[in-house]
Amino acid sequence: MPKDSYTVEEATRSIERYCAYQERCHKDVEDKLKSMGVIQLAIDEIIPHLIHHKFLNETRYAEAFARGKFRIKSWGRVRIVRELKMKGLNERTIKIGLKEISDVDYEIALDTLSRKRLQQITTESDKYKKRKKLADYLLYRGWESHLVYAKAVELIP
Repeated sequence: MPKDSYTVEEATRSIERYCAYQERCHKDVEDKLKSMGVIQLAIDEIIPHLIHHKFLNETRYAEAFARGKFRIKSWGRVRIVRELKMKGLNERTIKIGLKEISDVDYEIALDTLSRKRLQQITTESDKYKKRKKLADYLLYRGWESHLVYAKAVELIP
Protein backbone atom coordinates (compact mmCIF):
# COMPACT_ATOMS: atom_id res chain seq x y z
CA MET A 1 0.00 0.00 0.00
CA PRO A 2 1.51 3.37 -1.01
CA LYS A 3 2.26 5.91 1.68
CA ASP A 4 0.14 9.06 1.93
CA SER A 5 3.16 11.37 2.07
CA TYR A 6 6.92 11.17 1.77
CA THR A 7 9.67 13.36 3.11
CA VAL A 8 12.11 14.60 0.46
CA GLU A 9 14.70 12.16 1.85
CA GLU A 10 12.30 9.18 1.70
CA ALA A 11 11.16 10.09 -1.81
CA THR A 12 14.78 10.47 -2.94
CA ARG A 13 15.78 7.03 -1.58
CA SER A 14 12.69 5.43 -3.09
CA ILE A 15 13.25 6.97 -6.51
CA GLU A 16 16.95 6.03 -6.39
CA ARG A 17 15.90 2.38 -6.08
CA TYR A 18 13.40 2.91 -8.91
CA CYS A 19 16.19 4.27 -11.15
CA ALA A 20 18.72 1.62 -10.10
CA TYR A 21 16.35 -1.17 -11.14
CA GLN A 22 16.38 -0.11 -14.81
CA GLU A 23 17.18 2.92 -16.93
CA ARG A 24 14.58 5.68 -16.68
CA CYS A 25 14.01 8.98 -18.45
CA HIS A 26 13.20 12.28 -16.75
CA LYS A 27 9.51 11.97 -17.67
CA ASP A 28 9.21 8.49 -16.10
CA VAL A 29 10.83 9.71 -12.88
CA GLU A 30 8.72 12.86 -12.72
CA ASP A 31 5.52 10.84 -13.33
CA LYS A 32 6.50 8.35 -10.62
CA LEU A 33 7.24 11.12 -8.12
CA LYS A 34 3.88 12.77 -8.90
CA SER A 35 2.09 9.44 -8.43
CA MET A 36 3.81 9.19 -5.02
CA GLY A 37 2.27 12.57 -4.14
CA VAL A 38 5.55 14.50 -4.10
CA ILE A 39 5.14 18.25 -4.66
CA GLN A 40 6.76 20.02 -7.63
CA LEU A 41 9.22 21.92 -5.41
CA ALA A 42 10.60 18.61 -4.08
CA ILE A 43 10.66 17.10 -7.60
CA ASP A 44 12.75 20.05 -8.76
CA GLU A 45 15.22 19.22 -5.98
CA ILE A 46 15.25 15.41 -6.42
CA ILE A 47 15.82 15.23 -10.20
CA PRO A 48 19.11 17.22 -10.18
CA HIS A 49 20.26 15.00 -7.27
CA LEU A 50 19.56 11.88 -9.38
CA ILE A 51 21.43 13.34 -12.36
CA HIS A 52 24.40 14.38 -10.21
CA HIS A 53 24.66 10.91 -8.63
CA LYS A 54 24.28 9.22 -12.04
CA PHE A 55 20.95 7.53 -11.31
CA LEU A 56 19.41 9.41 -14.21
CA ASN A 57 21.02 9.85 -17.63
CA GLU A 58 18.86 10.37 -20.72
CA THR A 59 21.62 9.40 -23.17
CA ARG A 60 22.11 6.11 -21.37
CA TYR A 61 18.32 5.66 -21.32
CA ALA A 62 18.02 6.30 -25.09
CA GLU A 63 20.78 3.79 -25.83
CA ALA A 64 19.24 1.10 -23.63
CA PHE A 65 15.74 1.78 -24.98
CA ALA A 66 16.82 1.60 -28.64
CA ARG A 67 18.90 -1.52 -28.05
CA GLY A 68 16.16 -3.29 -26.11
CA LYS A 69 13.20 -2.46 -28.34
CA PHE A 70 15.17 -3.39 -31.45
CA ARG A 71 16.54 -6.68 -30.14
CA ILE A 72 13.57 -7.88 -28.10
CA LYS A 73 10.52 -6.44 -29.88
CA SER A 74 12.01 -6.08 -33.39
CA TRP A 75 10.97 -2.45 -33.64
CA GLY A 76 12.27 -0.34 -36.50
CA ARG A 77 13.91 3.06 -36.13
CA VAL A 78 10.71 4.99 -36.90
CA ARG A 79 8.84 3.43 -33.97
CA ILE A 80 11.80 3.81 -31.61
CA VAL A 81 12.15 7.51 -32.50
CA ARG A 82 8.40 8.08 -32.04
CA GLU A 83 8.39 6.41 -28.62
CA LEU A 84 11.49 8.32 -27.45
CA LYS A 85 9.93 11.62 -28.56
CA MET A 86 6.84 10.76 -26.52
CA LYS A 87 9.18 10.32 -23.54
CA GLY A 88 10.36 13.89 -24.07
CA LEU A 89 13.89 13.19 -25.32
CA ASN A 90 15.56 15.65 -27.69
CA GLU A 91 16.74 14.91 -31.25
CA ARG A 92 20.43 14.80 -30.33
CA THR A 93 19.88 12.24 -27.56
CA ILE A 94 17.66 10.13 -29.83
CA LYS A 95 20.35 10.08 -32.56
CA ILE A 96 22.92 8.90 -30.02
CA GLY A 97 20.53 6.15 -28.91
CA LEU A 98 19.94 4.99 -32.49
CA LYS A 99 23.69 4.51 -32.98
CA GLU A 100 23.28 1.40 -30.83
CA ILE A 101 21.63 -0.32 -33.81
CA SER A 102 24.14 -1.30 -36.48
CA ASP A 103 23.07 -1.14 -40.13
CA VAL A 104 24.03 -4.78 -40.68
CA ASP A 105 21.94 -5.97 -37.72
CA TYR A 106 19.09 -3.76 -38.93
CA GLU A 107 19.07 -5.34 -42.41
CA ILE A 108 19.25 -8.85 -40.96
CA ALA A 109 16.43 -8.16 -38.51
CA LEU A 110 14.19 -6.75 -41.26
CA ASP A 111 14.82 -9.77 -43.46
CA THR A 112 14.24 -12.26 -40.63
CA LEU A 113 11.07 -10.53 -39.43
CA SER A 114 9.72 -10.24 -43.00
CA ARG A 115 10.27 -13.90 -43.78
CA LYS A 116 8.77 -15.00 -40.46
CA ARG A 117 5.67 -12.86 -41.01
CA LEU A 118 5.33 -14.02 -44.61
CA GLN A 119 5.13 -17.63 -43.41
CA GLN A 120 2.26 -16.63 -41.11
CA ILE A 121 0.23 -15.06 -43.93
CA THR A 122 -1.28 -18.27 -45.27
CA THR A 123 -4.90 -17.29 -45.93
CA GLU A 124 -4.08 -14.80 -48.70
CA SER A 125 -3.49 -15.99 -52.25
CA ASP A 126 -3.52 -12.63 -54.08
CA LYS A 127 0.08 -11.39 -54.15
CA TYR A 128 -0.90 -7.70 -53.85
CA LYS A 129 -3.01 -8.33 -50.75
CA LYS A 130 -0.23 -10.48 -49.35
CA ARG A 131 2.27 -7.66 -49.94
CA LYS A 132 -0.09 -5.20 -48.27
CA LYS A 133 -0.47 -7.41 -45.19
CA LEU A 134 3.28 -7.82 -44.91
CA ALA A 135 3.90 -4.09 -45.43
CA ASP A 136 1.23 -3.09 -42.90
CA TYR A 137 2.77 -5.37 -40.29
CA LEU A 138 6.28 -4.02 -40.83
CA LEU A 139 5.13 -0.40 -40.93
CA TYR A 140 3.25 -0.88 -37.65
CA ARG A 141 6.47 -2.13 -36.09
CA GLY A 142 8.22 1.05 -37.18
CA TRP A 143 10.29 0.07 -40.18
CA GLU A 144 10.97 2.71 -42.84
CA SER A 145 8.47 2.60 -45.71
CA HIS A 146 11.06 2.49 -48.52
CA LEU A 147 12.71 -0.56 -46.89
CA VAL A 148 9.35 -2.22 -46.24
CA TYR A 149 8.06 -1.86 -49.79
CA ALA A 150 11.37 -3.00 -51.29
CA LYS A 151 11.34 -6.08 -49.02
CA ALA A 152 7.70 -6.86 -49.85
CA VAL A 153 8.41 -6.77 -53.60
CA GLU A 154 11.57 -8.82 -53.11
CA LEU A 155 9.83 -11.58 -51.10
CA ILE A 156 6.56 -11.61 -53.08
CA PRO A 157 7.51 -11.16 -56.76
